[in-house]
This record gives sequence, structure tokens and C-alpha cells, in this order.
Amino acid sequence: MIGYALRKKPAPNRTESRPRLGFIGVGKMGGPIARRLLADDHDVTVYDVRSAALRPLVKLGARAARSPREVAARADIVCTCLPTLEAIRAVTLGATGICHGRRVRVYIDLSTTGPRFAREIAAGLARHGIAMVDAPVSGGVAGAAAGTLAVMASGDARLVRRVRPLLDIVGKVFYLGRTPGQGQTMKLINNLLSAAALAITSEGFVMGVKAGLDPDVMLDAINAGSGRNSATLEKFPRSVLTRRFDFGADIAIFEKDLKLCLEEAARLGVTMWTGTTVRELWAHASRLGGARRDITALITYLEDWAGVKVIGKAARGKARA
Repeated sequence: MIGYALRKKPAPNRTESRPRLGFIGVGKMGGPIARRLLADDHDVTVYDVRSAALRPLVKLGARAARSPREVAARADIVCTCLPTLEAIRAVTLGATGICHGRRVRVYIDLSTTGPRFAREIAAGLARHGIAMVDAPVSGGVAGAAAGTLAVMASGDARLVRRVRPLLDIVGKVFYLGRTPGQGQTMKLINNLLSAAALAITSEGFVMGVKAGLDPDVMLDAINAGSGRNSATLEKFPRSVLTRRFDFGADIAIFEKDLKLCLEEAARLGVTMWTGTTVRELWAHASRLGGARRDITALITYLEDWAGVKVIGKAARGKARA
């Protein structure tokens, strides 16, 4: 279980000089980020389509809203962390979207949407007098809880500086440029590399086990050598060899991000030989019913083809598939 260093404050001493915040989408990633903002004594109004996701935050001092518009009526700055483009479009520009809120003036999107979509949303909100900071994040659920995410921000430099104290609570901030969407381009490249690393690592481990190698020894050898990557350093020891498959992101998310990345590469005239193959593997897993499974469960589809299971010592003897 991930712990949060939250201060218990019966009566928060919030000052009027601090902006009031809104946070929409408090799921696997958004929930921990919202908790960190509350822990820093911010006034936070939250909204999610799942009421169960709101209750823990309300107990910590957040105020629940009944719609994105209500969030934007209470908050100066509204953040979102949402899984799909459709959800973001509805939340920002829909009939009950934040564009209709009377108070909000700044919108920060922590989601992964792709650069073209980010520019579209920025232009739509600008017509309502709302400025956008494009700030997708990377680092998983654990990074969201610890405040160690990579924050890939783009937008007007002065505006980014203005909201930098909030982004610093989320993680390490990297400024990618003035145009909304440049942060998204960086995030898509990051996720392409992450998805490729997990895919090829899964193939390598299935091959090794098929050849009779011990997966725990394989992991130690790879991490001591030149093959180490984000999958061998984090995902395999925590979620694959243990057979927990609980890193915190769904296969559908990676599939969506890879699609967006390849579309942007095509628009730029960049050939993606490896990226195209990686996307096909993730799409295959999704087609077989894995869309809502954890990304670390990708290996199970490769195991089925090879007729082996990659089981570390921590999971041996347990009936886990």
C-alpha cells in the first residue's frame, strides 16, 4: 500500500492570496496528486464521475462538486488528470464544462492527449478567457504519491512560472516551450520508450525461461549490465516476477498513447519502424481482452505463445497466473 505524508489539520489556515484549486479526475494518478495539494494546505474542489473516488479526498478537506462547471465556479486554477480525449473534451468544452465556470482563469492538463488535441483545447478555452498549461506527467502511481513525477510543461512562459509552485508539488518540472502541445510531444516520446522497454523485456524473459534460465538471476544480471531499463528496474521486480500485475496503468492507456505518438510521427514525416511493431503488440493484447488489465500483464500473452510462465521466487508456490 502506498502511504501519504499528510498533515492532520482540523482547521486549515488558508490565505486569500493563494489561488483556489479545482481537480477533476481523481483516479489512480489524479487521486494521489490531489492528496499532495491538500497536504500542502491548498483549498481544493474535486470532481469525478465516480463518487467513491471523492470520499477519501473530502475526508482530507476537499470540497466535492457536482460538475466540472461547478469546480470552475469555485476555483481559480483547474487541473485535470483524465484517461481519454472524449472525457477531456467534455470536461473542458462540454455543456457542463469548465469553460462555463465564472471563476476559473487557468487550466492545467496533466493527462496525455497528444499535441494536436492539446492545441485544440487551448484554443477553445482561450475563447472563454481561460489560459492553458499543457503539463502531462510520467512516473506511475508511486511517483504521484511521492511527488516525484516528471512534469513536461508547455505554454506561455510567464503563466508556467506563475503555476510553477503547484507543479513543483507534483514532481520535477521540465519546460518544453511556449506552444501548448510541446509537453504532449515529449510525453508521447517518453511513453513510446517505456512501452517498447516493457514489450522487449517481456519477450526476453519469456525466451530465457523457455531456455531454462532463472528469471530472478536474469533480472540481476540485466540490471548489472547494459540491458537495464525502466521495466527491469521497476516493473519486473515489483509487478511481473511477483505475478501481482499491479503497476497502476491499464494496457488501454499505453495503446492510446502509442496511437497518438505514431499519428504525430506521421504528421512530422518521421518513420517509426520499431514504434509501429511495438504498437501492434500492445494492440494485440488489447484485442484479446486485456484493455483493462495492468500494463505489466502484457507478458502473459507472450507466455501463452511460448507455453511457459515467468515466475520469480517471490511468487513460486502461489497459485497466481
